[in-house]
Amino acid sequence: MSWWVEKLSVAAICFAATNIDDIIVLIIFFGQTNQNFRPKHILIGQYLGFSMVIIASLPSFFGGLLIPKVWIGLLGFLPIAIGINHLLTAQNQEPDIKAVTTDFRHSQKTMLAQIFKAAAVTFANGGDNIGVYVPLFASSDLASLLTTLCVFMIGIAVWCYAAYLLTQKPAIARLLTSYGHKAMPFVLIGLGIYIIFESETYRLITHVF
Repeated sequence: MSWWVEKLSVAAICFAATNIDDIIVLIIFFGQTNQNFRPKHILIGQYLGFSMVIIASLPSFFGGLLIPKVWIGLLGFLPIAIGINHLLTAQNQEPDIKAVTTDFRHSQKTMLAQIFKAAAVTFANGGDNIGVYVPLFASSDLASLLTTLCVFMIGIAVWCYAAYLLTQKPAIARLLTSYGHKAMPFVLIGLGIYIIFESETYRLITHVF
């Protein structure tokens, strides 16, 4: 597998796995659009909120420049832990998302307020994203990081467009969210294992035992 194919694949899988919840929020948002709450508010708010998640995760990249990569790979246990936590608490996740977006439904503010509300929900829903992006960024070099960020930025547009289309197909939306939640923990665990092996951290573990 070439370097580009590997990095693009990992970035795309990481984005999809960490934003399954977000596409549910987007589907609900697009289903509530009106003269006060337009698709452009959702798109701008999504980019703004996701950028805050990225900014919160970026310091790990600079730390990764100072700490040996083999030790950075230990952070791969974070997405593994998050994936296991999702497996154990899967039944309690969907109501939380609905509770956040239900409050948003009644907002009749100005365009700026609508954008910031969408951004706030996106950022609040990105807690697990940070836990996954920290080890991914920390184990990346500059070229890998820029590739990943480009995939993420494109992914947001694709996610918004897909959510908009899914509002026209409720049955497909329910199917996607149902199976997406079931697959997400396993993808996160796989991503953590990838980080551990890509950083050769397994050498530390095998050395200890």
